[in-house]
Amino acid sequence: MKTFKLFALSALIGAMATSCGNAPKQQVEEAPASDYIVSAYIWPSCHDDPVAHEYLWEEGIGEWQVIKRGDPRFPGHYQPRQPLWGYELDNDPEVVEKWIQTALKYGVNTFCYDWYWFKEGPYLESALNDGFLKAPSNQKMNFYIMWANHDVKYNYWNYHKWGDREDLLFEGATDWENFKIIVERVIRQYFKQPNYLKFNGCPIFAVFSMENFIKTFGSKEEAAKGVAYMREEVKKAGFPDMHFMMMNGGCPGYNEQSEAYYKGLIDTLGINSWALYNMGGEAPDYMTYGANSMKLRKSWDNAVDIPFFPCVSIGWDDTPRFPAKGENDVVHFHNTPTAFAGFLKAAKDYADAHADQQPKMININAWNEWVEGSYLLPDKLNGYGYLQAVRDVLDGKYD
Repeated sequence: MKTFKLFALSALIGAMATSCGNAPKQQVEEAPASDYIVSAYIWPSCHDDPVAHEYLWEEGIGEWQVIKRGDPRFPGHYQPRQPLWGYELDNDPEVVEKWIQTALKYGVNTFCYDWYWFKEGPYLESALNDGFLKAPSNQKMNFYIMWANHDVKYNYWNYHKWGDREDLLFEGATDWENFKIIVERVIRQYFKQPNYLKFNGCPIFAVFSMENFIKTFGSKEEAAKGVAYMREEVKKAGFPDMHFMMMNGGCPGYNEQSEAYYKGLIDTLGINSWALYNMGGEAPDYMTYGANSMKLRKSWDNAVDIPFFPCVSIGWDDTPRFPAKGENDVVHFHNTPTAFAGFLKAAKDYADAHADQQPKMININAWNEWVEGSYLLPDKLNGYGYLQAVRDVLDGKYD
């Protein structure tokens, strides 16, 4: 039986909004208040980061440099992806202000920012620090961070530059010294923001790779000490505790061995909840993709005793990153706003069915994963179709 101390989300969101008296007043066309946390992931790659400029994208527009070179690999393949609003930089507060107003209008009330620490320093942080946190209406929007501590090969984010070079450019694991710097930094810069998403007053800290998290400390037992250290630092900062969230890239396959592995992680590290960055079960047909993901979700929901939050992906097409990928490697059948709405409705139903056990949180991949073909932002193919699907599901038009 899952156990989770619940809170009144609507009251929490209201408290966040009223605590922002010093923010400039803006006329934001917001959706009606919701009991759901509708969170969209943000991949903060489309700006000129100094480390990325040196190693990956020297044109000064971040990963747009690669996205714009996407090429169609088969009939009907939508490449390159074309944003309706143009190739805007994600660290521009005017751009992110438009994001916030649009997100709130269509029912997305939370942004989860991918957050990186590579080569003993922050990476791609300007999108959050200079874009979101300097947008005039940012405090009307909840946010939290996911430490995206995965490894990155040289040619992963720009094969045009690095070709076949597959040794590591960035290593996701770090060490105790850097972890202590990270803890201080995220508490000071993010957790203390009034609109940082908290469960029962506990700021969420999501981690993408538990394998690299453990590698940072050398063993699961030492990693547990790292979690305990961070909890104490969070408490010293005035919070009741930290909410430690495991965030897999996709939903792992379920069997007895994988169940034992993940239960071991949950118990040893004291993980509070489990979320997914992609919904899992990839297949060229979006309907199969979604059906596979719901089967995996049901298996893991039954297997673990912590909240397991649903994720709905919009699609999958990362061909701009990989020259050898083709028709069988992307989602290109039935990946329409209507089909997305159906799986989002299923996630909403799941959230409702678990409302006595966990917050009604629904994650969407993604707000702006242009390079992976999964984004809510309007493009020249579907316009505002995916955003309208979110609004329709929340308004009960699919009930």
